[in-house]
This record gives sequence, C-alpha cells and structure tokens, in this order.
Amino acid sequence: MSTTVRPSALAPFRIRNYRFQWPSDLLTSWAFEVETLVLGWYILVETGSVLLLTVLASLQYLGTLIAPVLGMVGDRMGHRDLLVVLRLTYTVLAATIMVLALTGHLAPLNVMIIVTIMGLIRSSDLGLRSALLADIMPAAQLVGAISLSRTTQDSARIAGALTGAGLFAVLGIGFVYAAVASLYLVAAILMSCLTRPERSVVTTDLPANSRAVSKLLDELKEGIVYAWNGPGMGAALCVAFLANLTAFPFTGGLLPYIAREIFHTDQTGLGYLSASFAVGSLIGSITLSLVGGLRIARLLIGATLAWYTMLLVFVEIRTMPVAMACLVLAGIAQSMSMISAAVILMRTASAHLRGRVMGVRMMVIYGLPLGLLAAGSLIDIIGYSATGSLYAAAGFLAMLAIAIRWRADLWPLHAPANAR
Repeated sequence: MSTTVRPSALAPFRIRNYRFQWPSDLLTSWAFEVETLVLGWYILVETGSVLLLTVLASLQYLGTLIAPVLGMVGDRMGHRDLLVVLRLTYTVLAATIMVLALTGHLAPLNVMIIVTIMGLIRSSDLGLRSALLADIMPAAQLVGAISLSRTTQDSARIAGALTGAGLFAVLGIGFVYAAVASLYLVAAILMSCLTRPERSVVTTDLPANSRAVSKLLDELKEGIVYAWNGPGMGAALCVAFLANLTAFPFTGGLLPYIAREIFHTDQTGLGYLSASFAVGSLIGSITLSLVGGLRIARLLIGATLAWYTMLLVFVEIRTMPVAMACLVLAGIAQSMSMISAAVILMRTASAHLRGRVMGVRMMVIYGLPLGLLAAGSLIDIIGYSATGSLYAAAGFLAMLAIAIRWRADLWPLHAPANAR
C-alpha cells in the first residue's frame, strides 16, 4: 500500500522566491496597518467627524476601480517588477507625510490628498501578491502558500494595532512615519531580490500605432469577462464584494469610532479591538496552512455565514472583553472565507490572465468605501446598533442567495472549486 505524505506547512519556504516575497509582503502589510490606524485616529481627533473618518477610509480604496488596469500592466511587465515600483512609490508618499509632520505643516487636507494618491495604487497590491504567488509556487502548494501569505496581513494587523496607535501617542505622527517609510523601502529592496518568474504564456507586442489602445482595451475586457464567467469565479467575486460592502466596515474603517464612541476608550483600546480581529484572522490562516484536503468552495459558504453571525452579535455588545472575543471568532471566519475565495480564483485562472483576474478581485473591494460611506450616514440617522444589525443581516441573506445561485459550482464534491 502506498501512503500520501502531506507536505509540511512551511514547504513554500523551500522556494527561493517565496523566501523573499514573504518578508517583503510582511513589511508592506505592517506599514499599511500602522498607516490605517494612525491616520484614522488623527482625522477623528482633529475633526471629530465620523463622516470624514469614513471618507478617509474610502479614499484608501479609490484605486480598486482601476485595479484591472494595473493587473493588465502586471501581466505585461511582470508582477514582481510592478510590485517593486508600487512599494517605492509608497516610500515616497510616506516620507512626504513624515516631512510635513516634522515641520509642523501637516493638516487634515494634506492627509486626504496624499491618501487619495496612495489609494489609487495601494488597492492593487494584495491582488498582485496573489498573482505572483501563482507564478512562483507549484499548484500543489498553492493553498499553503496563500494561507501563509495571509499571515503577513494578519500578524501585521496585530503589530500595527498594538504599536501604531500607541507610538502615535508617545512619539507623534512624524516619527511614526519615519518608521513607516523605512518599512516600505526595505520591502521594495526585498521584492527586487526575487528572480523574475518564467512566463508560461508570453504576451504579444503591442502595435506601434493607434491600434495599441484598442488592443489594450480588448485585453482588459477579456480579463474582466473571463473572471466573471469561470467556474466558481463569479461566486468568489460576489462573496468578496459582499464582504467588503457589509462586513469589513465594522472591523476596519469604523473601528476608531466604535472604540471612542461605543466603548469609550482611547488609542490603546482601539489597538486591542483591532488586534483581536487580527488574532482570529491569523488563527484562521495558520489553521488552513496546516489542514489539507478541504472542500474550499464549501468552506467559503460556511465561513462567510459564520462571519456574519458573529458580526450580528458584535454590534450588540458593550463590554470590551466580550467584544474582543467576538472579534477573534469573526476574524477566524473572515480569514477562511477570503482565503477560500482567493484559492478558487487562482486555481481556475489561466497563467496569462492572473493579473487581470486578481485586478477584478481588487476592483470589488470598492464595495468597502461604498459600505463605509453609507454606514457613516446611517449611524447618524438610525444609530450604530441598528446600522450594524442591518448590515450583518443583509450580508447573511445575500450569502445564502449566492450559495443557491452558484450551488452547482460550490456544493458538489466533484466541482472544480472543491478539488482537493
């Protein structure tokens, strides 16, 4: 009898390129999280407006609308090279905030402008990471690699939550941004150390005339149509849009408001709330990297429904320790849901279309700023608890509708999305 030996959870680190990509993604994620918390607290303290807080959070995802374009650029120039360019750009923008803060010229308007520029490109970073992972990893190790890659975001959120707001209070925004700019710079250097992956499909050269624009538009359309029509891919994209519209606002952009107005705490309390969700997410990511043979599409359905159930409970809680425990459980479900969606997309996508597919995946993140802006207005009208319950209940019912609509792609054991 032959036995199947399950690969080690750390097997992806045997790939040289992964040993450089993982720490580069980790440092970038740390910087993202510190920026999100520090700028959110800065705007809330300086303006006292929950609406401006949601506007700030929304601006960070402005680039989701052009993510398929950047995905197409990544397919042509290489996902590794584009990530180097993006991370060098983050360095310059973070250094600009640092200089403005240290010279006493930082103001909410300056922050809004810089965050708008950052938002145009930052949204594509996560999608390009996944596309690069699919380029460098064997198919058998893709679930483990994506799960380990998610730990960079989860651990970063813990570190950012526990240190970012506290460092802001102790050192001031200028010195915090000196550290943020340094993280981005080192991340760009590490990414440049990757060996360019060999392309299994070579893109054709563009004609040197006006037909070039038409050809680019055709390629972009091809990627968008392909992403929405692949087996299980449309369902994964709908789940991602739904989660960003109705779930992530209450564990991300609105957390400074929840910490200050609902739990009456300071930056430290905000850090604990954010870290709780991140701890759960990290547990979920590590669990998926250790457990094999899962039916990913079925996991997508179950984890997403569990996520909304925990959010329904969270918005009614007024005790910090209980709220933190609830956020841990929500984080576990969130991690398993979003990893499942990413695996379905990367398993199904053709090599030469991965950048565009993940660009479409990033485009649906635009549901987050829409959800944030609507939540900010609804909280002023009907209150926090009613708004949170409305979002969670609507998300739960919509997830059931998605599972029914795509049941042939998501539930049967023989479906490609459930392949082990």
